[in-house]
Amino acid sequence: MSAGAIPPPPDSIPVPEAVRWVVRTLEEAGYETWTVGGAVRDALAGRPSGDWDLATRAPPEEVRRIFRRTVPVGIEHGTVGVLARDGTMYEVTTFRRDVETTGRHAVVAFAETLLEDLERRDFTVNAVAWHPLRKELFDPHRGAEDLRRRVLRTVGDPSERFAEDYLRVLRALRFAGRYELDIDPETWSALKAATPHLGVLSPERVREELWKVLEGDASPARALELYRVSGALREVAPELSAVAGGEEVGTPAWRSTLSVVERISQRRPALRLTALLGDLGAPPIREEDPPLPHDPGPAGSPRRLRGMMRSAALLTRLRHSNATIARISALVGAGPDLPRLDAADSDVRRWLARVGPGRVPDLVRWAAARSRVEDGSGPSPTEVAGAVRRLRGELASGVALDVGSLALSGRDLIRMGLKPGPHFGTILDALLERVLEEPEANVKDRLEPWALELARESEGG
Repeated sequence: MSAGAIPPPPDSIPVPEAVRWVVRTLEEAGYETWTVGGAVRDALAGRPSGDWDLATRAPPEEVRRIFRRTVPVGIEHGTVGVLARDGTMYEVTTFRRDVETTGRHAVVAFAETLLEDLERRDFTVNAVAWHPLRKELFDPHRGAEDLRRRVLRTVGDPSERFAEDYLRVLRALRFAGRYELDIDPETWSALKAATPHLGVLSPERVREELWKVLEGDASPARALELYRVSGALREVAPELSAVAGGEEVGTPAWRSTLSVVERISQRRPALRLTALLGDLGAPPIREEDPPLPHDPGPAGSPRRLRGMMRSAALLTRLRHSNATIARISALVGAGPDLPRLDAADSDVRRWLARVGPGRVPDLVRWAAARSRVEDGSGPSPTEVAGAVRRLRGELASGVALDVGSLALSGRDLIRMGLKPGPHFGTILDALLERVLEEPEANVKDRLEPWALELARESEGG
């Protein structure tokens, strides 16, 4: 048995047969091979294991020679994808050791031993290897024990580990939240000292870490709260930090926001992010805020419009896709408030026209999540259910909710003898407002005289 190996119960880490085949094939060729990474950690934590990664003494060219079907997924870093018989790909990486680190990227070299490979990893819970053939656990840094104790520690000196790659600060917050771990005091102190350096990270790496919290955690509130108390939120999302409050005490709005995020399915990470950014319009106007445009789009108030613009700025800085930026910022601008139960039918239609029918499902889910928060900041479940019934009724009626659905178009205005110009938009908007008040008026015979009257008023003005 290798030094540092602790034999757990024989069947404590079930490994897919295809993974065992990869290990067996490499070892029969004379190359020591272990399963490593998140799948081992998750199995030890009693969670379903995901992707299985392997570490081996075999150099990448040998891995490609031994297996018939491979993919050079990161061959310059020693990683080769091995395709199993069922087509599943498993990443096999040659043992590595750090040669030089910069806080963003490490220069690595191939190593001879598994111990060297594990010593370059970030946290003890990630520096554990399992041999599926010998049923042997290699745990030189007591990561399995830390999982049992619910403690997160770095491998070696915490300050050095974070300085090697400042992304480890955000990874620590994610792991501590997901696995409900208490961060070791020495590790926590070094983590807080490292947060001012998060600016060296690329926006893409920050975005991916935050997305993993929202998509990968059934309960992301703990990790998000750690972002605040560690000071990381101030560095990576200052707009959100203004809502959340300082490191000492979070605001009531922040606590309510985290409760709402918790109640949105992790299968909808974009909607979770929407709820997280939902109060960005609340802080006072700042010098760096751009002036509000004259056309508010889907936003219904200056506060909502500020929230929409600030969320778009944050998402743009973190390099989200244009589609994601447009979707989330528009939802933030629309806001989570559904029409009141006592609202007039015309006001329900105006709400639909303002937010757009396509956004209704997400807004309903957001409102439903707020209704399950016990602090009284959201609507009641009865109010949400009543609003949904009314919205469904209006949508089913086929009422016109935009100028494109009017029975009268710009071409019709030309046919009526009106000269095209910017006033056409004004006329059609006014006609839509009348139709929202009286849906039965959406017929040409009624719209045409109104359009002519509006045109005369425009000329007179």
